[in-house]
Amino acid sequence: MAWICLVIAGMLEVAWAYSMKLSEGFSRPWPTVLTLVLMIASFGLLSISMRSLPLGTAYTIWTGIGAVGAFVVGIAVLGEQASLMRIAAGGLIVCGIVLMKLSSPH
Repeated sequence: MAWICLVIAGMLEVAWAYSMKLSEGFSRPWPTVLTLVLMIASFGLLSISMRSLPLGTAYTIWTGIGAVGAFVVGIAVLGEQASLMRIAAGGLIVCGIVLMKLSSPH
């Protein structure tokens, strides 16, 4: 259950990062409200996962999902640059997430 909460928390991190972009510096009310709701939900699920997962594992995987997810959304939805170096960096983050998961005792 902790891993499910953690993955959902990571996906919500991607969603709140995107909604924060849509809020245009918190100047648009509905994207701002959505950002805050998604942040609270993401942090809440992260905290639930940390009840049984090590801090380093949970936090690293949560931020990794958020970073890679935001990177993918930036390219796929916002038309951001997809250079070889950026893609390699994203791949290294994914490798780190996999290694952190494999090293976790849970």
